[in-house]
Amino acid sequence: MNRKLDYYEVLNVSKNASKKEIKRAYRKLALKYHPDRNKSPEAEEKFKEISEAYAVLSDNEKRMQYDQFGHEGISSKYTRDDIFRGADFDRIFRDLGFGGFGNIFNIFFGGRTRRRYGPRKGADLRYDFEITLEEAAFGLSKDIEMPGFDVCSTCNGSGIKPGTSPKKCQKCNGTGEIRHTQNLGYMHFTEIETCTNCHGKGVIIENLCKECKGTGAVKRLHKIKLKIPPGIDNGHSLRLTGKGELGIRGGPNGDLYVVVHVKPHEIFRRNGSDILYEARISFPQAALGTKIYVPTLNGKARLKIPLGTQSGTFFRLKRKGIQRLGGWGRGDELVRVIVQTPTKLTRTQKKLLTDLGKEMKDETTFK
Repeated sequence: MNRKLDYYEVLNVSKNASKKEIKRAYRKLALKYHPDRNKSPEAEEKFKEISEAYAVLSDNEKRMQYDQFGHEGISSKYTRDDIFRGADFDRIFRDLGFGGFGNIFNIFFGGRTRRRYGPRKGADLRYDFEITLEEAAFGLSKDIEMPGFDVCSTCNGSGIKPGTSPKKCQKCNGTGEIRHTQNLGYMHFTEIETCTNCHGKGVIIENLCKECKGTGAVKRLHKIKLKIPPGIDNGHSLRLTGKGELGIRGGPNGDLYVVVHVKPHEIFRRNGSDILYEARISFPQAALGTKIYVPTLNGKARLKIPLGTQSGTFFRLKRKGIQRLGGWGRGDELVRVIVQTPTKLTRTQKKLLTDLGKEMKDETTFK
């Protein structure tokens, strides 16, 4: 199976392109690849590709889903006909001098739409989870609670009151679909829409389940064990399969995407798997050398400051940083030494520094 191209690349627009720019790009490509103008098989495939990209990127909700989770986020939440529903293809094609999009859709996608009332995957959910830098470094396990739905045990998800039966919809004859066939010369086009009488169910339910009020699901508080792996970074998302919304009419549950937010640390800054820390020392310590203790993510470590150390010098504490995601070792802690200049001096201190300056023959200060 070929890898799907990025929708933005397909339309040749940037990821922050406006709706107007996206529409302009699609109109230009549609003129080039529309089947009424370009009869080559390659053009037909390209036309499907650009139309799908436009259908997603021109819709705010679909575009947000795609930007967050990529192609998998679109295919898991939308059926094929859902992707194209709502886009303004008819207006675009008519403005360009072509027919409406309905016939093109039937030619490209098999002449029928997927029944909307069949089993469908539940919607994906997002959960934002805040952790500390230490928790990001070493990982953690935590139980979280999320409101959700379970299949109603009274009606087993049917929404029908036990002991009663639904009636077949007379408008669609129990199919849940209304078909409209149009003949244009030797070509036949069939458009299918959901029955408005039974809303695609094929049956009319007169006696609803009292427990779930006909929805087939009851609200529950779900406990989920969340495992944050060591080394996770800010903005990283974890996918928990089947932990999203309840599947529709027997379909699989959606997925839960946990987006991790790492809180800023009071003293450390992160750079990949390394952490940065600034240690402040006095001029005598820098000049004469010393040993100091600096904080790390798990305790304190001793650091040797050589004599003559200059302000801004970096020292490396190996393997004192953050675990690399996937277990490939641990980063380092980089300690940047800042030599502090005193702002308040006693008379004795001033004299000592003056004598030191003379001794060191500081010609700039002492003439």
